[in-house]
Amino acid sequence: MTSYFHNYIHRISSSEHKTKFFIPAMLAGLMFVAGSCEDPASIAGSKLLPASDFVTIDSKLLHVRSYTMYRDSISSEMPSTSYLGSIYDPYFGTTTGEFVSQLRLSTEWDGGSFKVDSVKLFLRLLNVTGDTAAKHFLRMSEIADVIYNDSAYYSSQSVALTGYTIPDVDLPVLQGDTINNIELDVDTAFGSYLLRNPSMLFHSSDTADFRTFFRGLYFQLISPANPIFISLSVAAPTDSYHNYFAIYGHDLLTEKKTMTFLLDAITTNASFNLYRHDHSTAEPGRKIGHINDLTYLDTLSYAQTFNGLFTELILTSLDSLKNVMSGHNISVNKARLKIPVVYDHDIYKRSTIPASLYLKYKTTTGSRYYVPETGTSFYNGTADTTSTDEADDVYNLNIATFVQGFLNDTIKKVILPELEMFLLPSAGNNVILRANDSYKPIKFEFTYTKF
Repeated sequence: MTSYFHNYIHRISSSEHKTKFFIPAMLAGLMFVAGSCEDPASIAGSKLLPASDFVTIDSKLLHVRSYTMYRDSISSEMPSTSYLGSIYDPYFGTTTGEFVSQLRLSTEWDGGSFKVDSVKLFLRLLNVTGDTAAKHFLRMSEIADVIYNDSAYYSSQSVALTGYTIPDVDLPVLQGDTINNIELDVDTAFGSYLLRNPSMLFHSSDTADFRTFFRGLYFQLISPANPIFISLSVAAPTDSYHNYFAIYGHDLLTEKKTMTFLLDAITTNASFNLYRHDHSTAEPGRKIGHINDLTYLDTLSYAQTFNGLFTELILTSLDSLKNVMSGHNISVNKARLKIPVVYDHDIYKRSTIPASLYLKYKTTTGSRYYVPETGTSFYNGTADTTSTDEADDVYNLNIATFVQGFLNDTIKKVILPELEMFLLPSAGNNVILRANDSYKPIKFEFTYTKF
């Protein structure tokens, strides 16, 4: 091919040779000049497209303010687990658990006579902590007000009593950190008190019934020396009853009879928990200061079980960001909080860290709602303790759906840029967190698309 091309060129005349080369050269020059006057392809194309077809992706590290807060009136009705007794923490002080519950007849009254011989209380304690070798007493008092399944009750409210109290019941020696099934002897007078008006031994949704006649019991645990803390469930059982009073007796013909009054009935009794927090009993060198103090930016914040202390997070940059982005569509790609954990390597260490933190957001109407990601499997507030250095331990909290809702709320402006970070009672342990100007502060990682 090369040889043929070479011979062909040499057969062209001189005038033909010039013409053949001049015309292509001129065309190439014109194309170069025209091309040099055009914009780059990407810019030229942009002039043909509307501005709405362009997006901007940006990442920011936003500022967060933290405060340690306490609110003693928290809704606590119809709990899955109830608590009795006291626990002490040198940082947080003393926490006391109590509960109120209705009783429910397991069977209808047969209309016959009944002479009480004995009364037993059967309880299934889900967990026991504290000084199990010390003496402890169960105290039960009749409540004066009817309680309802669909009413709100609060963890700090007072309980009106009739004045009738069952004589204190001794607890047996319990096994710590395990389930305890116990049987308690109760004064027989309590059985007679429940059965004193047989005409009220029925349940009805249409008229006054046993629940208006005997309205329920207020449960407390008394520990003269070192306390214990126990949990049980008065929620509807999944298998059989575990928590109930059994009244044993006989009729006029000495035929044995039993009446059972349930705490954990399938048709759930109305109940609510009570939590008392005394932060003043904490050790002087460890006592938490600046509770509910919005004028002080501490380097630490706290989260306490049983509706105790919680951390309020103020997302200070979101309001200004919302104003700057006004008129644009914003899609939140990532919004994540990283909350560093503090250990004292005495009481608070990696082995005691609660599994999860939870978040609620606030509205201008005073309502509080769980952040949508709470309870999901992706950065749902779980602790990240995978680092070889404990100083890197954090809680990861995904708040993308909340932030998107806040940025979209441009008309009613109901959602506030404020979050409450707290522990559930089932967390078991409290936690100390870094905050504000700590050497390792909270990180609020935010990535968004503007279009």
